[in-house]
Amino acid sequence: MITAKGHVLTSERYVDSEAVEDRARHRHHFYEQLRNGRPAPSYDRSENTGVTVVIPGGEANLDFVRLLVTETKNGSKLGLDELLILNSLWHERDVVTRDAARLTQKSEVDTRAALQRLVEAGLVEVRGQTRARTWHLSAAAYRALGAKAAYVRQRGFEPLQRRQMVLQYIEKNECITRNETADMCRISVHMAYRLLDELVAAGLLVRKGTRGRSVSYCKKPT
Repeated sequence: MITAKGHVLTSERYVDSEAVEDRARHRHHFYEQLRNGRPAPSYDRSENTGVTVVIPGGEANLDFVRLLVTETKNGSKLGLDELLILNSLWHERDVVTRDAARLTQKSEVDTRAALQRLVEAGLVEVRGQTRARTWHLSAAAYRALGAKAAYVRQRGFEPLQRRQMVLQYIEKNECITRNETADMCRISVHMAYRLLDELVAAGLLVRKGTRGRSVSYCKKPT
């Protein structure tokens, strides 16, 4: 493991040349680390007085390296942003645009463009709409990484997981709204509506209210 000290920029208007060089050097470390199939560097040890970059060592993920080599041969230009996102999706399973933007330290617009490039390359798939949109590795990416079953688990278990999440929430809080369901399950409000109605039809929840925000879904009385 390697640690590298950097600088904290205290003003958006002032950026010294040394800080710029540090940033470029850190981005290069990030890129090489990821391109060689190792975990992404971390800023977790940083403090207010300075930035500490931790560069993990250990065994490389050769399947990840082969995937990148294949994509390069196929003409895909994967930059640091794309590698950061792919690495995160491999370890965390899925990501929303907001979290991906924090990961890349770019705007959501720029990050969404990087995600879309990965979709066009056939490496990432998208689910949901607008703010509830989530991104995950494609079947082709999982296959290239030697984890074909992971894609099936990612796609197939989610409806059941969402049902369980809602029922667990109800046990603690008695009722839940569509917006709360959408936020908790990272799905659109329309998908949340369908999920909750399915639970009502199954006799697991009861609907209260008539329309709009006044509607909530509650634990069925015993």
